[in-house]
Amino acid sequence: MNFRTQIPINKTHNQIDYDSNLLLLGSCFTKNIGSKFEYFKFQNFINPFGILFHPKAIEKLITDSINQKEYTDADVFFHNERWHSFDAHSDLSNLSKKMLLQNLNDATATMHQQLNNTSHLIITFGTSWVYRQIESDTIVANCHKITQKKFLKELLTVDENTESIENIIALVKSVNPAIEIIFTVSPVRHLKDGFTENSLSKAHLISAIHQVIGPRNHTHYFPSFEIMMDDLRDYRFYKSDMIHPNETAIEYIWNQFKNTWVSDNSFELMDKIDTIQKGLTHRPFNKESEQHQLFLKNLQLKIEALKSQHNITF
Repeated sequence: MNFRTQIPINKTHNQIDYDSNLLLLGSCFTKNIGSKFEYFKFQNFINPFGILFHPKAIEKLITDSINQKEYTDADVFFHNERWHSFDAHSDLSNLSKKMLLQNLNDATATMHQQLNNTSHLIITFGTSWVYRQIESDTIVANCHKITQKKFLKELLTVDENTESIENIIALVKSVNPAIEIIFTVSPVRHLKDGFTENSLSKAHLISAIHQVIGPRNHTHYFPSFEIMMDDLRDYRFYKSDMIHPNETAIEYIWNQFKNTWVSDNSFELMDKIDTIQKGLTHRPFNKESEQHQLFLKNLQLKIEALKSQHNITF
């Protein structure tokens, strides 16, 4: 008897290997997958503007990066003793306006370069719910805890999401025609919007993505949301908040992604890196023991071998 509903996922073409350049954008689940690529020392760049949840925010980031927008005083504001940008997550907010502007412009410049050189773009959408600032009549990426009466809350329709995703693809392809774009929907439930409202939000995203993806434009869908909801539908796979996937779930979804998108030829090198990473976090009973010193010496030899053979540093 089978007590799980495993989702069949086929291997893809144009897979990721250690020659690939990866760019990951989107919701907090992007950070989870991106941290796995970081751990295994792939060439990757994650969320230069911090976590972004909806298609409109990512579309604006890509548009501004391609156009090499320069942020000025007019693009930032002061609130709760810090400077913020409505285009970026609060991770970029700063006590210094000058430093925030510098960080925004540096991130935009780096993003511009990454878009031109990236082989695989991975975008994770979290929600279709957006906030429109009443004063400027613009949709923001982050409200930065400003009172909600300054905003209108809206649900992007399937058509609005579709248009935004089509724009993202067209923009990226205009500077990098050969890029592979992988879309996924975050399995994190935004229950503060309401249970039904969260389901509707995710459904709009999934429907929109499937309106536009296909082999002709090298765009793909990876079912992160479906793996969590259908394969791992048990609260033992959630953190204590019963909303976010726990480490077991993240590891499982990562392995599904790896087996779909990462080239088999990379697995041996990944195993070597995994051995070193575990060695670097090893905590001995006696740091001064001869056995531990020999362990450190052997570990350093492995690190030097990888740096020499594959230009990978730790």
